[in-house]
Amino acid sequence: MSSLLWILMATLLMSAIAWIGLIALAMSESTVRRALPHLVAFAAGSLIAGAFLHLLPETVERGGPRIGYFVWLVAGFVAFFLLEQFLHWRHEHAVGAMHGPTPVTYLILVADGVHNFLGGMAIGGSFLVSPEVGVVTWFAAAAHEIPQELGDFAILLHGGWSRFRALVANFASALTIVPGGVLAWVMGQELDVLFLLPFAAGNFVYIAASDLIPEIKHAISPGEAALHFFAFLAGILLLLGVRLVF
Repeated sequence: MSSLLWILMATLLMSAIAWIGLIALAMSESTVRRALPHLVAFAAGSLIAGAFLHLLPETVERGGPRIGYFVWLVAGFVAFFLLEQFLHWRHEHAVGAMHGPTPVTYLILVADGVHNFLGGMAIGGSFLVSPEVGVVTWFAAAAHEIPQELGDFAILLHGGWSRFRALVANFASALTIVPGGVLAWVMGQELDVLFLLPFAAGNFVYIAASDLIPEIKHAISPGEAALHFFAFLAGILLLLGVRLVF
Protein backbone atom coordinates (compact mmCIF):
# COMPACT_ATOMS: atom_id res chain seq x y z
CA MET A 1 0.00 0.00 0.00
CA SER A 2 1.36 3.45 -0.94
CA SER A 3 2.42 5.98 1.70
CA LEU A 4 -0.27 8.41 0.49
CA LEU A 5 -3.00 5.81 1.07
CA TRP A 6 -1.61 5.09 4.54
CA ILE A 7 -1.66 8.82 5.32
CA LEU A 8 -5.22 9.30 4.05
CA MET A 9 -6.52 6.32 6.02
CA ALA A 10 -4.73 7.35 9.21
CA THR A 11 -5.77 11.01 9.12
CA LEU A 12 -9.42 10.26 8.27
CA LEU A 13 -9.58 7.74 11.10
CA MET A 14 -8.01 10.27 13.47
CA SER A 15 -10.55 12.94 12.52
CA ALA A 16 -13.35 10.47 13.31
CA ILE A 17 -12.29 10.59 16.97
CA ALA A 18 -14.09 13.96 17.14
CA TRP A 19 -17.37 12.01 17.17
CA ILE A 20 -16.50 10.68 20.61
CA GLY A 21 -18.82 13.43 21.80
CA LEU A 22 -21.66 11.08 20.87
CA ILE A 23 -21.10 9.56 24.31
CA ALA A 24 -22.55 12.73 25.78
CA LEU A 25 -25.68 12.39 23.67
CA ALA A 26 -26.62 9.26 25.59
CA MET A 27 -26.70 11.26 28.85
CA SER A 28 -29.47 13.46 30.18
CA GLU A 29 -29.03 17.21 29.95
CA SER A 30 -28.76 17.54 33.74
CA THR A 31 -26.01 14.91 33.84
CA VAL A 32 -24.11 16.67 31.07
CA ARG A 33 -24.41 20.01 32.84
CA ARG A 34 -23.11 18.54 36.09
CA ALA A 35 -20.18 17.00 34.27
CA LEU A 36 -19.34 20.08 32.19
CA PRO A 37 -17.30 21.99 34.82
CA HIS A 38 -15.16 18.93 35.45
CA LEU A 39 -14.65 18.37 31.72
CA VAL A 40 -13.74 22.05 31.30
CA ALA A 41 -11.18 21.66 34.11
CA PHE A 42 -9.85 18.53 32.42
CA ALA A 43 -9.63 20.36 29.10
CA ALA A 44 -7.72 23.23 30.71
CA GLY A 45 -5.18 20.81 32.12
CA SER A 46 -4.91 19.03 28.77
CA LEU A 47 -4.26 22.29 26.91
CA ILE A 48 -1.62 23.42 29.40
CA ALA A 49 0.08 20.04 29.25
CA GLY A 50 -0.23 19.87 25.48
CA ALA A 51 1.58 23.19 25.17
CA PHE A 52 4.34 22.69 27.73
CA LEU A 53 4.84 18.92 27.63
CA HIS A 54 4.28 18.19 23.94
CA LEU A 55 4.46 21.13 21.53
CA LEU A 56 7.31 23.09 23.13
CA PRO A 57 9.55 20.07 23.91
CA GLU A 58 9.02 18.83 20.35
CA THR A 59 10.05 22.25 19.04
CA VAL A 60 13.23 22.35 21.13
CA GLU A 61 14.10 18.75 20.26
CA ARG A 62 13.78 19.43 16.55
CA GLY A 63 15.12 22.96 16.27
CA GLY A 64 17.07 23.65 19.45
CA PRO A 65 16.44 26.28 22.16
CA ARG A 66 16.24 29.25 19.79
CA ILE A 67 14.75 32.51 20.99
CA GLY A 68 12.74 32.73 17.77
CA TYR A 69 10.61 29.78 18.77
CA PHE A 70 9.67 31.45 22.04
CA VAL A 71 8.84 34.61 20.13
CA TRP A 72 6.38 32.49 18.15
CA LEU A 73 4.98 31.21 21.47
CA VAL A 74 4.29 34.79 22.56
CA ALA A 75 2.93 35.57 19.09
CA GLY A 76 0.45 32.72 19.39
CA PHE A 77 -0.71 34.03 22.76
CA VAL A 78 -1.02 37.62 21.52
CA ALA A 79 -2.78 36.58 18.31
CA PHE A 80 -5.49 34.80 20.25
CA PHE A 81 -5.84 37.74 22.63
CA LEU A 82 -6.49 40.01 19.63
CA LEU A 83 -8.80 37.46 18.05
CA GLU A 84 -10.84 37.17 21.23
CA GLN A 85 -11.05 40.94 21.54
CA PHE A 86 -12.52 41.05 18.04
CA LEU A 87 -14.90 38.18 18.75
CA HIS A 88 -16.08 39.89 21.94
CA TRP A 89 -16.78 43.06 19.99
CA ARG A 90 -18.69 41.12 17.36
CA HIS A 91 -20.50 39.20 20.07
CA GLU A 92 -21.67 42.39 21.77
CA HIS A 93 -22.76 44.15 18.57
CA ALA A 94 -24.43 41.30 16.69
CA VAL A 95 -28.21 40.94 16.89
CA GLY A 96 -29.14 38.22 19.34
CA ALA A 97 -25.54 37.70 20.34
CA MET A 98 -26.49 37.44 24.00
CA HIS A 99 -27.93 34.01 23.27
CA GLY A 100 -25.22 32.81 20.89
CA PRO A 101 -22.00 30.86 21.40
CA THR A 102 -19.30 32.57 23.46
CA PRO A 103 -16.03 33.71 21.83
CA VAL A 104 -13.93 30.98 23.45
CA THR A 105 -15.82 28.36 21.46
CA TYR A 106 -14.55 29.83 18.21
CA LEU A 107 -11.06 30.09 19.66
CA ILE A 108 -10.99 26.44 20.66
CA LEU A 109 -12.06 25.42 17.14
CA VAL A 110 -9.32 27.56 15.56
CA ALA A 111 -6.68 26.28 17.98
CA ASP A 112 -7.82 22.69 17.53
CA GLY A 113 -7.77 23.14 13.75
CA VAL A 114 -4.17 24.37 13.87
CA HIS A 115 -3.24 21.56 16.24
CA ASN A 116 -4.86 18.92 14.04
CA PHE A 117 -3.22 20.31 10.90
CA LEU A 118 0.17 20.04 12.61
CA GLY A 119 -0.72 16.57 13.85
CA GLY A 120 -1.57 15.60 10.28
CA MET A 121 1.85 16.72 9.11
CA ALA A 122 3.51 14.73 11.90
CA ILE A 123 1.54 11.61 11.03
CA GLY A 124 2.16 12.09 7.31
CA GLY A 125 5.90 12.52 7.86
CA SER A 126 6.04 9.40 10.02
CA PHE A 127 4.36 7.28 7.33
CA LEU A 128 6.96 8.56 4.86
CA VAL A 129 9.56 6.88 7.06
CA SER A 130 7.72 3.54 7.24
CA PRO A 131 4.22 2.16 7.89
CA GLU A 132 5.41 0.79 11.25
CA VAL A 133 6.62 4.20 12.46
CA GLY A 134 3.44 5.76 11.14
CA VAL A 135 1.19 3.37 13.07
CA VAL A 136 3.11 3.97 16.32
CA THR A 137 2.85 7.73 15.79
CA TRP A 138 -0.87 7.42 15.07
CA PHE A 139 -1.56 5.56 18.32
CA ALA A 140 0.46 8.12 20.30
CA ALA A 141 -1.52 10.94 18.69
CA ALA A 142 -4.82 9.13 19.29
CA ALA A 143 -4.02 8.79 23.00
CA HIS A 144 -3.66 12.57 23.04
CA GLU A 145 -6.71 13.30 20.87
CA ILE A 146 -9.33 11.29 22.77
CA PRO A 147 -9.27 13.35 25.99
CA GLN A 148 -8.75 16.56 24.04
CA GLU A 149 -11.77 15.99 21.80
CA LEU A 150 -13.95 15.20 24.81
CA GLY A 151 -12.73 18.39 26.43
CA ASP A 152 -13.34 20.43 23.28
CA PHE A 153 -16.88 19.07 23.01
CA ALA A 154 -17.47 20.02 26.64
CA ILE A 155 -16.21 23.55 25.98
CA LEU A 156 -18.53 23.99 23.01
CA LEU A 157 -21.52 22.85 25.06
CA HIS A 158 -20.45 25.07 27.94
CA GLY A 159 -20.21 27.97 25.49
CA GLY A 160 -23.79 27.65 24.31
CA TRP A 161 -23.65 25.31 21.31
CA SER A 162 -26.28 22.64 20.74
CA ARG A 163 -25.05 19.06 20.99
CA PHE A 164 -25.44 18.32 17.27
CA ARG A 165 -23.84 21.58 16.17
CA ALA A 166 -20.95 21.01 18.60
CA LEU A 167 -20.34 17.54 17.16
CA VAL A 168 -20.36 18.79 13.55
CA ALA A 169 -18.14 21.80 14.31
CA ASN A 170 -15.68 19.66 16.27
CA PHE A 171 -15.53 17.17 13.40
CA ALA A 172 -14.98 19.97 10.86
CA SER A 173 -12.10 21.25 12.97
CA ALA A 174 -10.68 17.73 13.22
CA LEU A 175 -10.73 17.33 9.43
CA THR A 176 -7.82 19.78 9.11
CA ILE A 177 -5.63 16.81 9.96
CA VAL A 178 -6.22 15.43 6.44
CA PRO A 179 -4.73 18.33 4.42
CA GLY A 180 -1.89 18.44 6.96
CA GLY A 181 -1.04 14.84 6.19
CA VAL A 182 -1.36 15.35 2.43
CA LEU A 183 0.86 18.44 2.59
CA ALA A 184 3.53 16.41 4.40
CA TRP A 185 3.36 13.82 1.63
CA VAL A 186 3.68 16.49 -1.07
CA MET A 187 6.52 18.38 0.56
CA GLY A 188 8.28 15.34 2.02
CA GLN A 189 11.29 15.87 4.21
CA GLU A 190 11.78 19.44 2.97
CA LEU A 191 8.71 20.74 4.80
CA ASP A 192 9.71 23.15 7.57
CA VAL A 193 6.81 24.53 9.60
CA LEU A 194 8.37 24.11 13.02
CA PHE A 195 7.44 27.64 14.04
CA LEU A 196 3.76 26.61 14.03
CA LEU A 197 4.34 24.32 17.01
CA PRO A 198 5.18 27.11 19.51
CA PHE A 199 2.56 29.32 17.86
CA ALA A 200 -0.10 26.67 18.57
CA ALA A 201 1.31 26.27 22.10
CA GLY A 202 0.73 29.99 22.67
CA ASN A 203 -2.87 29.52 21.48
CA PHE A 204 -3.44 26.69 23.95
CA VAL A 205 -1.91 28.58 26.88
CA TYR A 206 -4.10 31.61 26.18
CA ILE A 207 -7.31 29.57 26.00
CA ALA A 208 -6.55 27.60 29.16
CA ALA A 209 -5.34 30.55 31.24
CA SER A 210 -7.68 33.28 30.01
CA ASP A 211 -10.93 31.46 29.32
CA LEU A 212 -11.14 28.03 30.91
CA ILE A 213 -9.45 28.35 34.31
CA PRO A 214 -11.50 31.45 35.24
CA GLU A 215 -14.62 29.34 34.62
CA ILE A 216 -13.67 26.79 37.29
CA LYS A 217 -11.60 28.63 39.89
CA HIS A 218 -14.61 30.06 41.76
CA ALA A 219 -16.30 26.87 42.94
CA ILE A 220 -19.33 27.11 45.22
CA SER A 221 -17.95 24.62 47.77
CA PRO A 222 -14.56 23.20 48.86
CA GLY A 223 -15.60 19.78 47.59
CA GLU A 224 -16.40 21.14 44.13
CA ALA A 225 -13.15 23.11 44.09
CA ALA A 226 -11.26 19.91 44.90
CA LEU A 227 -13.01 18.04 42.09
CA HIS A 228 -12.14 20.81 39.65
CA PHE A 229 -8.51 20.77 40.74
CA PHE A 230 -8.21 17.01 40.42
CA ALA A 231 -9.87 17.08 37.01
CA PHE A 232 -7.39 19.78 35.96
CA LEU A 233 -4.52 17.73 37.36
CA ALA A 234 -5.82 14.60 35.60
CA GLY A 235 -5.63 16.38 32.25
CA ILE A 236 -2.00 17.29 32.93
CA LEU A 237 -1.01 13.86 34.23
CA LEU A 238 -2.66 12.00 31.37
CA LEU A 239 -0.73 13.95 28.74
CA LEU A 240 2.44 13.69 30.83
CA GLY A 241 1.94 9.92 30.82
CA VAL A 242 1.51 9.94 27.06
CA ARG A 243 4.72 11.94 26.72
CA LEU A 244 6.69 9.60 28.99
CA VAL A 245 5.37 6.40 27.44
CA PHE A 246 5.59 7.42 23.80
